Amino acid sequence: MKISGFLSSVVLAGALAVAPAVPLAASPATWRGATATTAPSAAFQATIRTVDEETRARMIGMSWKPGCPVPIDDLRIIDMNFIGFDGAVHSGGQLMVHRLVAPQVVEAFRVLFENGFPIRRMELIENYGGSDDASMAADNTSAFNCRPVTGTTDRFSIHSYGQAIDINPVENPYVRGSTVLPPAGVDYLDRTDMRPGMITKNDVVEKVFREQKFFWGGDFNSLKDYQHFETKKLVLPD
Repeated sequence: MKISGFLSSVVLAGALAVAPAVPLAASPATWRGATATTAPSAAFQATIRTVDEETRARMIGMSWKPGCPVPIDDLRIIDMNFIGFDGAVHSGGQLMVHRLVAPQVVEAFRVLFENGFPIRRMELIENYGGSDDASMAADNTSAFNCRPVTGTTDRFSIHSYGQAIDINPVENPYVRGSTVLPPAGVDYLDRTDMRPGMITKNDVVEKVFREQKFFWGGDFNSLKDYQHFETKKLVLPD
């Protein structure tokens, strides 16, 4: 698997190196209307690996069922560190995505790390019983979950393909008419009042995901899904 010039910070086999929590530097950096701090001296680290047997067993019947559009063998777990809202570097973050987009996802999160963009938590959806609502309420950044499009029962979400990521759902809610998901996202409906963890057009988050060929849900017309990034479907059911 070829990955661009950040190969030194990405491990394709073996364990993710664990870095202790390191406070961020004091000098400020900015992303469109919000202030962050510069990236800490600790390096970004990420591992792309196949789904282990324990996780596979948890997935079946929860986040993956027979009939889902991609097999588990086509999914990859990315173990990575990230910067929290406490300004420290946290190890143990996990996202599950399709193998074909895993390198692009690593590159995007490397840029977020280096720009000091904070992430509340990053756990697999199995930690929330496969419930998107529970994951969003916990402000969890997540990716794969074989489920219908929100508000439907008969169409697979692109999350079912491992080709979509939701980042900081509370700070970046799904909004359709009077529906706000998660409900705590009502405090972030004013998108001009930029606070840490929020995403807006042309900020570091939207920009790097666009460069990696992901489209932002904040650009949707019939609704706004500020947490959501997706690729065009690279994988179709047989």
